[in-house]
Amino acid sequence: MKILANRKIKALFYKILLYLLGFSVFSVTVIGLLPRQAAVYVWLGALGMCILILLACYAYFKEQNDIMENAIGQIREYISGSKDARIECYEEGELYRLFHEVNSLASILNAHIESEGRKKEFLRNTISDISHQLKTPLAALNIYNGILQGEAEALPTVKEFVGLSEQELERIETLVQKLLKISKFDAGTIVMEKASENISDMMECIKKRFSFRAGQEGKEIILLGDEAIDFNCDRNWMMEAMVNIVKNALDHTEEGDSVWIEWKLSASALQIAVKDNGTGIHPEDLYYIFKRFYRSRYSKDTQGIGLGLPLAKSIIEAHGGSISADSEWGSGTTFYLNFLLFKTIPTKL
Repeated sequence: MKILANRKIKALFYKILLYLLGFSVFSVTVIGLLPRQAAVYVWLGALGMCILILLACYAYFKEQNDIMENAIGQIREYISGSKDARIECYEEGELYRLFHEVNSLASILNAHIESEGRKKEFLRNTISDISHQLKTPLAALNIYNGILQGEAEALPTVKEFVGLSEQELERIETLVQKLLKISKFDAGTIVMEKASENISDMMECIKKRFSFRAGQEGKEIILLGDEAIDFNCDRNWMMEAMVNIVKNALDHTEEGDSVWIEWKLSASALQIAVKDNGTGIHPEDLYYIFKRFYRSRYSKDTQGIGLGLPLAKSIIEAHGGSISADSEWGSGTTFYLNFLLFKTIPTKL
């Protein structure tokens, strides 16, 4: 029987058999020697046998419980990040077969993680190298384009195409810069220089940055929130994240629409919401909006490159926060940025 392959189960089984055999011999002997008092002695013998069996079972199951607790501890260590955590499985039996399979699974997962890490590092290095290589010719093209602009004053057609060329060069430069920033986050080389920053002041800067565009497009940016709330963050990176989110909102709104930036401090977290009443996000796209280079077939924005929201997500997560989106197709979108309470410092009651 496979169940008896485990020496500890086999030892418990033999102990119980030994106690039963001893009780049988004891009972037969008592009945033969003391027939009148046999019932009392047999009852006492049965009681003693039951106590011994219970003690043996208790010792066995306590040992099994200790083994399981140790196994659970090792599994938790592995989940916590200790790749070398393993369950001891030097014995035979079904339980140890299970432990062996768990250890094998951990080894396979480690191999997959290492493989994915190498692939990710290769992709990261490739993107970084390409981005750096593009910066030099881009700088040269910008200089050439500037020279052409000066020479094309009397040539309207050439001037028009030079202007279009400048727009495309700006798009490429934006793409390169965002790729470099994302690759730095992937590489873990970004160091957040956090300090207590006033949220209202940061949002005012965001509003001023987009005020000209909003005015040109007939849109409005509205700020709502307590001016007394401070946030422990890296101002430059946090502004970068907010710029990408607000730009996304402006890209998907029409003339007469509005973008609201609201922040509030609750009992458990600081929440910043960026809301618009624009075109919204199609239900089939909502899951993918934070994926790099994702472009919706329903989007009217032909200039986007699909890196703004992924970069914002990386920045927010680097601050210990989370970002999510709630949208209704045709009725607008709200992005929620949530940060734990200990990240915030109210300046006054």
